[in-house]
Amino acid sequence: MGLIIILIIVLFVPWTQNIKGKGYVTTLLPEQRPQPVQSIISGRLEKWYVREGNFVKKGDTLIYITEVKNDYFDPNLISRTQEQVNAKSESITSYDDKVIALKSQLASIKESKLLKLEQVKNKIIQTKNKINIDSIDLNAYKIKNDIASNQYNRTKELHTQGLKSLSDLQEKELKQQEAYANYLSQQNKLENQKNMFLNYKLELSSTEQDYSQKISKANSDIQSALSAKLEATSNTSKLKNQLSNYQQRQNLYYITSPTNGYITKTIKKGTGQLIKEGTDILTIMPAAYDLAVEVYVKPQDLPLLKIGDHSRLRFDGWPALVISGWPEKSTGIFSGKIFAIDQHISDNGKYRILIAPDETTKEWPDNLRVGTGTYTFILLNDVPIWYELWRNLNGFPPDFYRSGEEKQSGESEEVKKKAPIKSVK
Repeated sequence: MGLIIILIIVLFVPWTQNIKGKGYVTTLLPEQRPQPVQSIISGRLEKWYVREGNFVKKGDTLIYITEVKNDYFDPNLISRTQEQVNAKSESITSYDDKVIALKSQLASIKESKLLKLEQVKNKIIQTKNKINIDSIDLNAYKIKNDIASNQYNRTKELHTQGLKSLSDLQEKELKQQEAYANYLSQQNKLENQKNMFLNYKLELSSTEQDYSQKISKANSDIQSALSAKLEATSNTSKLKNQLSNYQQRQNLYYITSPTNGYITKTIKKGTGQLIKEGTDILTIMPAAYDLAVEVYVKPQDLPLLKIGDHSRLRFDGWPALVISGWPEKSTGIFSGKIFAIDQHISDNGKYRILIAPDETTKEWPDNLRVGTGTYTFILLNDVPIWYELWRNLNGFPPDFYRSGEEKQSGESEEVKKKAPIKSVK
C-alpha cells in the first residue's frame, strides 16, 4: 500500500516538457567563426611567416608569394608605366598649347578678314566716285565735241562761200578732231572704271570666300586638336588605372591577417607551390568571439519553439548529471536562450536553432572551444508525470498551449524584447 501511495504521489509530481537535440558549439556572429585566408591573385608560395598555433594581429604578414604571369615579370614595370603616364600627360599639355595657338590664329584671321573687306569696300566706293566724275567729264567732252563739230560745219560753209580761209577751216577741223578724240578717251576711261567697279565687287565676294575657308580650316584644326587632347586624356586615364592596378597587385604579394586570431590550419604546405586566386591557404580562428550552440530539431518540433525560449545544455568534456524533466535538479549543465531560428530547412531534413548564453545564469566554461559537441534540452511547460507518460504512450505532442491572457501579456512583451536579437541574424 505504501508503494502504491508513493507511486500515486509521484504521478502528480511536476515534470518539465522538453525537446531534445544534438549540436555543437559555434560562434554567435559569422565574422567570429574560423575564416579561411585566400590569395586574390595567382602566385608562387615563396615564404611562410607563421605556423599553426601562432597568434597574429590584424595586418600581420602571413606568407609571401611571387608572380607567375609573364605580363608582370618586368621588375621596372611600375616605373616604366609611370613614364608612359608622364609622356601622355605632357602630350595633353602640348595639345592645350596647340589649341591656344590655333585660337589666336583664328582671331587674327577674323581680324584680317574685317580689314581686307573694309579695304575692298573702300576701293568700291572710290571706284564708284570715279565713275560719277568720269561720267560728268564725259558729258563735258561730249558737249565740247558737239561745239567743235558745229564750228567746223559753219566754218566749212563759210569757206565754201569764200568767207573763211582754208587755214581757218583746217584749224576748226583739227579742234573738232581733238574734241572727238578726247570724248572717245573719256568714254573708254569711264568703261574702264565700270569694269574696275565690277572687279572690286568680285574681289569682295572672293575675299569673303577665301577667309571663310581659312576660318573653317582653323576651326577644323582646333577641333582636331581638342579631339586628340581628349584621346590623350582617355589614354592617360587608362594608363593611370593600369599603373594603380600594378601598384595594388604588388601590395598583394604579401598576404596579411584579416583579424586578430590564431592560426588553426595551414592548407598549403612548404614553399614553391603554385596558388590560384581564391584558393584557401590557411585558416584563422578569431581571438575574440561570442559562443553559441547550433542545434538541429525535427520539423514537427519547430512550431513549439520561439525566440527567447530557455534551454539546458550539456557540453562534451564537462561531467553532468541530467534529469530532463527536472532541470533544476540537474548538475553540470548550463543555460541558454534561443537566439535565432532558420526559416529554411537544412540538408539533413531538420531546422537549425542557434542558442546564445543566458546572461542571468552562470557563465559557460572559459575553456569551451568552437566545435565541442552539445546535448540540448529546450524547455517547454511543466505538467504532471502521469500526463507526460500518457502523452508519450499515445504519441501526442507536448502541451505547449497557454491561456489567452498569459499569451497576450507575457509573450508579446517577451517578443518585443527579443525582436532586435532576431534582426541581428
